Amino acid sequence: MEFKCIDECSQCCIEREYYPSKEFGKIGVLILPEEKERIEKISKVHQTNIKILPRIGVSTEKDSLPTKILAYQMMGIEKNGNTCPFLDTASGNKSPHGGFPCKIYNERPLACRAYPLIESEPITLDEKCKFCKEHGNADQNLNSEMESLLKIKERMNTDAPIIWRFATGVGEDNDLGILKSGWILED
Repeated sequence: MEFKCIDECSQCCIEREYYPSKEFGKIGVLILPEEKERIEKISKVHQTNIKILPRIGVSTEKDSLPTKILAYQMMGIEKNGNTCPFLDTASGNKSPHGGFPCKIYNERPLACRAYPLIESEPITLDEKCKFCKEHGNADQNLNSEMESLLKIKERMNTDAPIIWRFATGVGEDNDLGILKSGWILED
């Protein structure tokens, strides 16, 4: 079955999830280091405020903070971390599938280009995607998504022995008491 966005859906650009657990807070859109400056420039052109935090870092020793950042994350504009800053929810315009349009669709990050694929071995579709929920699978029309996912995986490869994850401190009001912020050594 060929993948296509569900009419009136912009869910993947709105809802953010806690990952890897609630304590780490909600995650933003994955931004590779080579994409970070480009996305920051695009935000200035569009006069859009963005917040980019670290996401994954590495080091050679456990008693030091990361010495290299493998990925950043662009946070949502809402206090709870939801809604991509480049999602046009104000103009009244609609995307071809009827959802809210992306202001930077042709320049969007690799993570957005890879969606709804979230893993490459084995290929996994995001179970929260409305299309994937309704149809169960998609085995056609995902070549560019797979290509983007493989580029991300290649750039996240590291020989560094210590992996760090950045806790965003962002989440729902009722979770604020358990949210952490800053670098946390991954077990």
